[in-house]
Amino acid sequence: MGQDFSHFDQQGRAKMVDISAKEITSRMAEARGTIKMQLGTLELIREGRLAKGDVLAVAQVAAVMAVKETSRLIPMTHPLAISGVEVDFNLSTDTGELEACVTVKITGRTGVEMEALTGVSVALLTIYDMAKAVDKNMVLGNIRLVEKAGGRSGHYLREGEVSWDK
Repeated sequence: MGQDFSHFDQQGRAKMVDISAKEITSRMAEARGTIKMQLGTLELIREGRLAKGDVLAVAQVAAVMAVKETSRLIPMTHPLAISGVEVDFNLSTDTGELEACVTVKITGRTGVEMEALTGVSVALLTIYDMAKAVDKNMVLGNIRLVEKAGGRSGHYLREGEVSWDK
C-alpha cells in the first residue's frame, strides 16, 4: 500500500484525477460476482421459465448499460468511450450459484475496473429483481476484480482465479 490516495487534493477534499498527461493504451478489466439461490430458482432461470422472461438476456443488457453509465453513478470516475463489453454467466446446479463475468475494453488514459465491477453488480441485481417473486432468499456476493491489463500499473491477475474460455 503506502500510496497517497489520488482522489483527494492537498486540503483533503475529493477531486477527479487529472488523466490528461497519461499515455493512451489498450486497457481491459474483468470482474466477477455470484448470486446464490435455491436450486429450483436456478433451474427456472436456466430453462427460461420465469414469468418476467429471459433473465440472463435482460441481465446481459443491464450489465452493458451499467458499464456505460458508471461515471454517472460513481462520482470520481471519468466518462469513457467504451470499446467493448462482454458478459458471461456460469450456472452451477451443484451449488445453486450463478456467476456473472463482465469484461470491459477501452483504448484510453484510464482503466475500466470500476466499469467492470459496476456491470457485474447490476447484472446480479437484475437477476435478483427478476427472480425475487420465487426466491427472496437469494444472496449476492463475492464481487471482485479478477484481472486488469494496460496502463502504468500493468497486468493484475487475482490469485486463485480460474480463467473462463472466451
